[in-house]
Amino acid sequence: MSVFFISDLHLEQNKPHLTKAFKNFIDSKVNLHDELFILGDFFEQWIGDDNEDDFIKSVKNILKDKTAKGLTVYFMHGNRDFLIGDKFCKEVGAILLDDPYIINLEEKKIMLMHGDSLCTDDEDYQNFRNLVRSKDWQEDFLSKDLKERKEVAKNLREISSLENQTKDENIMDVNQSEVLKIIENHSVDVLIHGHTHRPFIHDENGVPRMVLGDWGDFLWFIESSEGNLNLLKEKI
Repeated sequence: MSVFFISDLHLEQNKPHLTKAFKNFIDSKVNLHDELFILGDFFEQWIGDDNEDDFIKSVKNILKDKTAKGLTVYFMHGNRDFLIGDKFCKEVGAILLDDPYIINLEEKKIMLMHGDSLCTDDEDYQNFRNLVRSKDWQEDFLSKDLKERKEVAKNLREISSLENQTKDENIMDVNQSEVLKIIENHSVDVLIHGHTHRPFIHDENGVPRMVLGDWGDFLWFIESSEGNLNLLKEKI
């Protein structure tokens, strides 16, 4: 059995090549007795489990087809799709994980995260994150009709894009002290995350920090097989 980790696919209707790449990946790389961990930002945006269109149906069908045949799929929220809920996961046969989440694999204690909570130098983003992850904000947002939710999401994306253009690149990466604190507090052997779109394997005082890349020209994944964890990429 192999275990696969992916993140930051940012699937959306106007980029069908990414959905096709995911289907090809799950068809050709992942066997039905394997496990697949999706560590956030699977979708470019998610405004509620009640939002349904042909694109979302097609992605659901890809997942449902595999989980119905035995594939185990785990989801973690990202900063783009943190409103994925129990209804969606039940429909596709996936298991929703907390962030962070610890697994034991091949006698290694591995911490899984999306990664945005590690970017503590970006105080504006962390304040925004705390707001939109709050129960009150989410209940209020989900009480709006779909048309209004789409408009709010569009405005938030535009604001985020404009702000990121003027931000120092360094503050949008992880904070080193926060990384070391997480590793030490939980005594983990490996840390795996995405979010930053800066794929690399870092050595954090002897602990590998494996950063997944976003899907664009290449697809990125980590595969655990025969006791080894490998960060891999393939041309899309």
